Amino acid sequence: MSNPEFKPYVPAESDLKEFTFKAVFLGVIMAVVLGAANAYLGMKAGLTVAATFPAAVVAMAALRAFKGTILEENVARTTASVGEALVAGAIFTIPAFVISGVWENLMDHLVEGALIMLIGGSLGVMFIVLLRKTMVEEADLPYPESVAAAEIVKAGQGGATGASYVFGAMGLAGLIEILKNANGIHIVHDSAAKFFSFAESKIQFLGTSKLFSGGMKLETPSASPALVGVGYIVGFDISSILFAGAVLGHLLLVPLAIFLNPTLQDFAATNDWMAISDEVWFRQIRPLAVGTMIVAAFYTLYNLRGSLIEGMGKAFKNLQKIKAAAGPVSRLEVDLDFKKIIIAIAILAIPQYMLYHYFSGSLFGSILLTVVLLIIGFLFSAVAGYLVGLIGSSNNPISGLTLSTLLISAILMVAIGVTGPKGVAAVLAVAGVVCCAAAIAGDMLQDLKVGHLLGGTPWRMELGEIIGVIVAGALLMPFIAVMDKVYVIGSAALPAPQAGLMALMSQGIVGGEMAWPLVIVGVFFAIGLILIKAPSPMLIAVGMYLPFSSTSAIFVGGLIKWLLDRQMTARNAAKEQKTKAENTGILLASGLIAGESLMAVILAFVVLGLNVSESSFTLAGLSPGTTAWLGLAIFGALIYTLIQLPVKNATKE
Repeated sequence: MSNPEFKPYVPAESDLKEFTFKAVFLGVIMAVVLGAANAYLGMKAGLTVAATFPAAVVAMAALRAFKGTILEENVARTTASVGEALVAGAIFTIPAFVISGVWENLMDHLVEGALIMLIGGSLGVMFIVLLRKTMVEEADLPYPESVAAAEIVKAGQGGATGASYVFGAMGLAGLIEILKNANGIHIVHDSAAKFFSFAESKIQFLGTSKLFSGGMKLETPSASPALVGVGYIVGFDISSILFAGAVLGHLLLVPLAIFLNPTLQDFAATNDWMAISDEVWFRQIRPLAVGTMIVAAFYTLYNLRGSLIEGMGKAFKNLQKIKAAAGPVSRLEVDLDFKKIIIAIAILAIPQYMLYHYFSGSLFGSILLTVVLLIIGFLFSAVAGYLVGLIGSSNNPISGLTLSTLLISAILMVAIGVTGPKGVAAVLAVAGVVCCAAAIAGDMLQDLKVGHLLGGTPWRMELGEIIGVIVAGALLMPFIAVMDKVYVIGSAALPAPQAGLMALMSQGIVGGEMAWPLVIVGVFFAIGLILIKAPSPMLIAVGMYLPFSSTSAIFVGGLIKWLLDRQMTARNAAKEQKTKAENTGILLASGLIAGESLMAVILAFVVLGLNVSESSFTLAGLSPGTTAWLGLAIFGALIYTLIQLPVKNATKE
């Protein structure tokens, strides 16, 4: 039962304006903008962060000029954050069509991609409407990010919205991106690398002396405000685990693979060792990391089995007790009509079937996939929501849920004889829909919890989510396609690790193409990590899969957050001051992420609009050459921004 003593910030009897045109319009604009920014970030870093914080601050700042109420701000924030969630589901799966070779590019498949997002996002909203009361009001879940966002909104009612921190950091990150992006002025090279050769070693092998050599590629962290911001938000512990994977992959396994394979010396005559090192990581270590990710994904779900089963049991029990309420009902208890939601879910099965038939060409296979998706989609949406309640949206492992869906779908396709490119495409389509549904489900529950704490009306927030999904789903696919065309998905610039994993798995099971020995070794590596009780084998595997410069930059962000915490402790700061410093840092980090990501998207459109291979800056002769040394100045600016500014704000009188 819900807690009768709970009192929201805005009382139930309040008649404040809430679902207005200005609130919804601002929300959908932010949904598209933040969605585009997170599309770039997710494909670059393999991680996305919740848009709840920047959306809340921007909504407060923008609506204050129009005398907007806190409930209008809540609707705008709720509508806005679906863009980030929807694009997270999309970038984890849709780029896999290109990486797997099923599609040549994304620009020719904008409609298919949009349909995957629209169907998946709409289902996620519908499923969570049915689960809201159980998951938000009755479940005893901490919702850490929801509570933090609600506190920021409450603090903003006194006049200090924090918008200056978000927009100031956005401006700084945007300027830095112009200076270091290959399509900008490009006077800063964001990282530097050098290959250090080993001395030759004689090793007796079966009675024969053989020469072994090789070396190690060392690379600096990327001077990326966005990646540093991600590390700052996820914190020192998570960024350290991710960096541990980078150390294992790039500084242990790659040098070991080179040293133990003397035949690579043959390539050195026509290729430099840096390129050879990159190929070893890309072609051999990443498939090993995929094997580790597979086991780690299922291990994560296994560890949560008790909590998930309990949460699902409560959800189904609540659905069975749906009755017409007797007497007047508080606006805080009113959801969208359940009967209409169930009818909408049934209607959505029709475009699902048509989509799967388009990809697979199989009548029976399409029906089977549609049924499987509805069942798995509901279950995994509940699971995603439950995980958000436990650990927050930024740490929600929806890639593990999506991988589970992909494996089930792939096995079904092989069982009924749908293989080859059509089978791969069908499996990826199912994974894409479920991933979008799970991502929206987790984000939506986080937003509904914020609204619950503030006193928002559930049905109005749910309607805002539906509008946000429709607009973002229809408009975000071109942004993803442009970034593929300019930066190339699957390259070092946009590695898209989750999509690479989905592509490799679908090809391996349905298409029959996979470096199985490497994947199997990765499986045993994951088992070893589990046996020694290593924290988060999944994050370790992602660290192995991502470029070293990216992962180490995320670690720098986590290290900066650790230094801030140490400094506040050294000052004997009160709990309120620590909270204020932490919230200020989150706003600054969110601004850094949004600023770099949005500028990268803008520069991509500049290049595409000019129909050239270089930006207008370079064409005008404003790119005098690059240097990595200026990256040190960037790190200095980021350290000052993320440590000194929060400390000053928290300790000022």
